[in-house]
Amino acid sequence: MLAKMPVSSMYIFADRLSAKLYHLDTRAHAESYAAKDPEHFISADDFLYARCAVVAEGKEYYEKVLNDPSQMPDQIVFEPLLYLADDAFEMKMRIPFNYIPTYSYETQSNKAGWQID
Repeated sequence: MLAKMPVSSMYIFADRLSAKLYHLDTRAHAESYAAKDPEHFISADDFLYARCAVVAEGKEYYEKVLNDPSQMPDQIVFEPLLYLADDAFEMKMRIPFNYIPTYSYETQSNKAGWQID
């Protein structure tokens, strides 16, 4: 569906996704995620993919988790969300999507979100 939209929509999608993932990238969300693991382990990639799942579940769920880190899931991940804009752009334009979104969504890129209170 995204591939049928104007190219500008792909850039907008990439930027909005990066912002949502960035805002979920906090110590509180990560600790809630890790607390559900028997070893309290935080895989940077798995935490990113769990944040993707939160976004993919929709606005209501995203806002619930954003505002209450204890709701951070540990059993769902959705890595393919990271590639939607890239794949759509490449399908439409037949060239790679060489775009760096506004926010970095990599784990611990939200420095303010990881500060210790």
